[in-house]
Amino acid sequence: MEKVMNIIKPKPDPKQQLRDWQRRLRQECRNIERQIRDIQREEKNVQKAIKDAAKRNDIGSAKALAKEIVSSRRTVNRLYENKAQLNSISMHLGESVAIARTVGHLSKSSEVMKLVNNLMKAPEMAATMQEFNKEMTKAGVIEEFVNDAVDTALDTEDMEEEIEEEVDKVLTAIAGETAAELPDAVVRKERIKLPAQKAGPSREEEAIAEGVDDEEELEEIRARLAKVRS
Repeated sequence: MEKVMNIIKPKPDPKQQLRDWQRRLRQECRNIERQIRDIQREEKNVQKAIKDAAKRNDIGSAKALAKEIVSSRRTVNRLYENKAQLNSISMHLGESVAIARTVGHLSKSSEVMKLVNNLMKAPEMAATMQEFNKEMTKAGVIEEFVNDAVDTALDTEDMEEEIEEEVDKVLTAIAGETAAELPDAVVRKERIKLPAQKAGPSREEEAIAEGVDDEEELEEIRARLAKVRS
């Protein structure tokens, strides 16, 4: 008899399940807020690096860093959307408490299912929401569904053009008038990349060769941004 009692586990209390999910959702929201703060804090360092690159007429580094800022800001916008959807799930779960008191079990919610499905497609939330999906499906809050991959990719050319416009805006906002002088530097650098016909390097080539450390700094900044975005 004792063995049978150990095998047959009592069903979890619906209200307790709801409270547990809401607590975990609040924790996920706090994690998102922390990630946003980390990204925005790192952006200040990148802005300084862009100004430094603009002062030394290094358009390559300045544009690469501006592109990182554009990418980071898009990540922040996506994180805010994730947070809003998590809060919405929590709200819908809260509304289920009254129903659970009446019927004694959690009822299905199409809104919660839709929100969970959306968040499972977000890279930052996929693993967490898969776990929620399993638990909520088992509890009868949502139905099991097939998460078909839908190709919603924008036209590549239009997206690249949009990103370039954002990069130019970032450069103008951060580097100001200095950025307007950068294209000339690009032409000079691109010419130097061609096979040299002379025996030794020019003074201009030597000056750019001294900027090797700038490339290392750029990679280091990219690595830090990638870390806070992940």
